[in-house]
Amino acid sequence: MSNKVRIIIHIVLALAFIGAGVMGFKLLKSSKEALGRQEPEVPLPMVRIVSIRVGEIDMTITGEGTVQAMTESQIVPQVSGKVIQVSENLVNGGTFKKGDLLVTIEPRDYEIAVTLAEAEVKDAESKYEMAVQETEASKREWQRMHPGESPPPLVAKEPQLSAARAGLEARRANLEKARLNLARTTINAPFNGRVSSEQVDIGQYVAPGQAMATLYATDVVEIVVPMENEDLNWFTIPGFTSDKSTGARATVKARVAGRERTWRGQVNRVEGKIDAKTRMVNVVIRVPDPFATRPPLSVGQFVEIEIDGNTITQAAVIPRAALHDKNTVWAVNPEEKRLYFRNVEIARMDERGVVVQSGLKPSDLVVVSPLKAPTDGMQVRYVNADNGGQS
Repeated sequence: MSNKVRIIIHIVLALAFIGAGVMGFKLLKSSKEALGRQEPEVPLPMVRIVSIRVGEIDMTITGEGTVQAMTESQIVPQVSGKVIQVSENLVNGGTFKKGDLLVTIEPRDYEIAVTLAEAEVKDAESKYEMAVQETEASKREWQRMHPGESPPPLVAKEPQLSAARAGLEARRANLEKARLNLARTTINAPFNGRVSSEQVDIGQYVAPGQAMATLYATDVVEIVVPMENEDLNWFTIPGFTSDKSTGARATVKARVAGRERTWRGQVNRVEGKIDAKTRMVNVVIRVPDPFATRPPLSVGQFVEIEIDGNTITQAAVIPRAALHDKNTVWAVNPEEKRLYFRNVEIARMDERGVVVQSGLKPSDLVVVSPLKAPTDGMQVRYVNADNGGQS
């Protein structure tokens, strides 16, 4: 076969293959269905929700303060002299009972003064008795000489009798003062208490008005708790928010000796003035028998306070993250899977979260995650923030 024939055969085969390809493409194109235009599906926004419980909620108002002594006194002598005895309990931190002997001042000078005063009283009694007898004798002599007539005062020696009576009263007063000064040489505890400081020792000379020790009573202590004015509406304060004589109960908490301790107290009053700098109101809590426990609730201890407040019905507690624009909550209806805006009434905010007084339904699922452009009634998907369940 010549080269010319071979070339012609190759050309014919190539054209046959090209023609077969073109025919196959046309057949495929004619059998393919036309595709319609489709819009891509937009996914619903995902939110995190928490369920709520609507019902009665006991309000608890918290605060902080420092324990203070309700009664605190300085031991001050009323007479001068040398100290000859000091109680072993009269030391910083020492405890004592009411009536316990604390300090004794040398009494000898005052015992002598009592003896001298007693002698002066006896002398004055003698002079007074003599004046009485002389007055009676003068009156009898006048009646004998002037029957039926009253004697003049000078004749009856009435001025002398009055002077003697006054002298006797003065001597008795001096005796009472001497005995009182003698009694003041012993100083006894005015109440059950504890010593916070002392500045006296045996052999020391003390003078009237000189402070020897500072004591405070241990039967009751007080805690001053600064609070916001709005918080006062939620619990009973005698004479302030209520006419009741007893205030709300309170729990006092403190960490003492490495452990958390609690004591029961009661709201007693508010102080007379609002703090001009902070605008806070000082609420006073009283705790009885703070030293009945071991360890005790000591003066100067920093404590936390929980006050039992009023009860709100049909209320709910929600996280702070669920609150928007001060009083709006996003809530999901689980049946419709739609998000709705709820205008709520807020009672107060505390460590539990936001206490909502009204505006939420028991079936609402509260949204706690942010959304870029939320609308009232929009459809959403949600996942439970508590257990991770998705809907």
